[in-house]
Amino acid sequence: MTPWVLITGGGLRLGREFCLAFARAGWNVACHYLRSSEAAEATCTELRALGVQAVALQADLADRAALPALLDAFTASTGTLPTALVNSASTFEPDSAQDFHLDWGRVDRQLHTNTLAPLSLAGEWAVRLGQTPLAGTHSPVAIHVLDQKVHNLNPDYFSYTLSKLALERAVVLQAQALAPAVRVVGLSPGLMYPSGPQSEANYQRAARVNLLRRPLAAADVARTAVFLAENPAITGVSLSVDNGQHLVPLERDVMFMVHNGA
Repeated sequence: MTPWVLITGGGLRLGREFCLAFARAGWNVACHYLRSSEAAEATCTELRALGVQAVALQADLADRAALPALLDAFTASTGTLPTALVNSASTFEPDSAQDFHLDWGRVDRQLHTNTLAPLSLAGEWAVRLGQTPLAGTHSPVAIHVLDQKVHNLNPDYFSYTLSKLALERAVVLQAQALAPAVRVVGLSPGLMYPSGPQSEANYQRAARVNLLRRPLAAADVARTAVFLAENPAITGVSLSVDNGQHLVPLERDVMFMVHNGA
């Protein structure tokens, strides 16, 4: 039986790369999206051309009620539950330790999307797996996509960093709680795309601020997710795939450091 993977935020950027990597490895793919319906459908067309099944599913992960509904829609579309869950969707908004409290809505969006949604979705999925165990040889796994920044702290993007730190710490907790039926792992990528107000020139400089002095390919991160999904011995750990960026400490986010000439 061909396994299915559910990938949140699957239509764009790294999420799309996850979809392609799993399809190339022979997995069927459910591509979740919030607003990018055209991108998600285009991604699914690419996936089907690779010889696998693919469906696009919409949900607002900041809405608690949408999480079980997403799993309902998945099962209605595929007739089964996913064998792997890749929590790639995230939101990334600038704030600081001095001003984050001025906009609780911004804080809530990031905590709900980046921390509570992936943990809740994985928990609900595990409950359903307990009620309807999957056939097949793959070990069910939840992969929480983190950020190299959780291993290399600076105070920029304060609420975002808090949300990813909480998710990183929860990898171990959730792995302990859901074992032995479900594995839980973290994946910490480095800089792969321009973010926020970052210019292309700034990105090209920032992308080389790592031990290997070269830009990180999103496809390399995505292939690592497939490895984590297919290796049944890995749980309760987070793996950095960032060209060694987490080993280059900076006082501020890298985009500001290269802008300032560091």
